[in-house]
Amino acid sequence: MNWIGSSTFCGNERLGKGLDLSKKEKKQKEEINALLGWGTEFEGKLTFEGAVRLDGRFTGEIQSNGMLIIGEKAIVRAEIQAGIVVVRGETHGTISAKTRIEAYAPAKIYGDIHSPVLVFGEGVLFEGTSHMIDEGTKEEGGEVGAE
Repeated sequence: MNWIGSSTFCGNERLGKGLDLSKKEKKQKEEINALLGWGTEFEGKLTFEGAVRLDGRFTGEIQSNGMLIIGEKAIVRAEIQAGIVVVRGETHGTISAKTRIEAYAPAKIYGDIHSPVLVFGEGVLFEGTSHMIDEGTKEEGGEVGAE
């Protein structure tokens, strides 16, 4: 699966005159299987396939090979392991992604991040350490964060 490049999300303006990326966005997005909407709170362990969007408050653990989307109003305090993680809200804890981590304003990330690809847009707040891991290296015996 391919995720939309950062040029689609930079600010409120789209790049290029008369360029309509909405059709391209729809083709590349994975259908969202579940939604934790704004105003809701959940504590526990979340496992899923496909894509999940969080717009409320979540505390606990998240594990998936799919895509996790953290919306602008979300506050997530969790240890996250997913295929792709897209952050626009606030996160506290470690984020590990097999494919990539993307963050766009007004994202606030407090904690360590582990991923082979990091994409940060302008205006993202990040306090922690980043680890650019290679999936091949991880499989050869290294555990993420192991020393």
